[in-house]
Amino acid sequence: MTDHDTARRDRLARVRARMGELGVDALLLSHGADLPWLTGYRAMPLERLTLLVLPREGEAVLIVPALEAPRVPDTAGMITVRPWAETEDPVALAAALLAPARHATYGVSDRAWAQSLLALQSSLPGAHWQPASKVTSPLRAVKDAGEIAALRAAAHAADRVAAVLQEGEIPLAGRSEIQVSEALGAGLLAAGHRRVNFAIVGSGPNGASPHHDAGARVIGEGDTVVCDFGGEYALHDDVGYCSDITRTVAAGEPGAEVRDTYAVLLAAQQAAVDAVRPGVTAAHVDAVARAVITEAGLGQYFIHRTGHGIGIEEHEDPYLVAGNETPLVVGHAFSIEPGIYFPGRFGMRLEDIVVVGEQGAVPLNTVDHSLVVVA
Repeated sequence: MTDHDTARRDRLARVRARMGELGVDALLLSHGADLPWLTGYRAMPLERLTLLVLPREGEAVLIVPALEAPRVPDTAGMITVRPWAETEDPVALAAALLAPARHATYGVSDRAWAQSLLALQSSLPGAHWQPASKVTSPLRAVKDAGEIAALRAAAHAADRVAAVLQEGEIPLAGRSEIQVSEALGAGLLAAGHRRVNFAIVGSGPNGASPHHDAGARVIGEGDTVVCDFGGEYALHDDVGYCSDITRTVAAGEPGAEVRDTYAVLLAAQQAAVDAVRPGVTAAHVDAVARAVITEAGLGQYFIHRTGHGIGIEEHEDPYLVAGNETPLVVGHAFSIEPGIYFPGRFGMRLEDIVVVGEQGAVPLNTVDHSLVVVA
């Protein structure tokens, strides 16, 4: 049995234990991260249903289109793979597996298509339904050693691209945002990513829109340029884990206001990283970053949460946001990414991925945090 098999066996056991605690009789997992986390198989987003039927006790069955079955990795005897032919009804197959547990409570993938859920509800009248994330998210949020290794490899690969950007090997002034975005994406692939999830490039006033779509705007001399990019990276052909990094660079010498604002941003990000330790809440880390920016008179320009969890998904638990009183524990992995945005003028953001260790934050991204001037 491989290390991946051992990890998945442990995950299945922990999921079933939590199902017992919450009174959930079975999980029905289709699209989303729960399925690859438990099986190693990432289903294609097809209209043909793929569904893991995972009862609290008994046989786990992966119902999968027959033409997709060759893509399912070896399950080491933990899960029975049931291919279905084009003339079969996969919802009926699932309902038959659950027939003894009618009027039970089922957890369904948060990312399940409405079509699939409605068909399941019609086939299982009287059942109670809830998001599968109530069972899985707290478990997935705490990464094991293999997951941390994958996140570290993804972060280091993204760091290499950020370093190329900061070294001026991706020219900025006189080029369009989309050209820079394409260069960042190509860099992620060259650094070993399976795919690019996003490559945000916001220059000048566009940098004040945190999720700006890179477009035709030509980057001008002295513009600040927010570059937020990441992708999916896999170790040893396993399920891919995500990278996510933001560095703000300047296309030419920035003015005093930009430099002063960036000094506040850098201090806020560092303070938040320093605040991370087991037992503090996710909300506390957000509050620490926000306090630094607010004390500088810029609080109204920090318009989003301080961070989000990361793993198989780009955004997952835990979220560093006011009101989230979840205590941090060893193994939690998340971004720390405060930003300051002046509408119509310029913006900036600084983001690293960190993991909670016994003594505090373990940053996975280590590339230069300063406001680098790129020719």
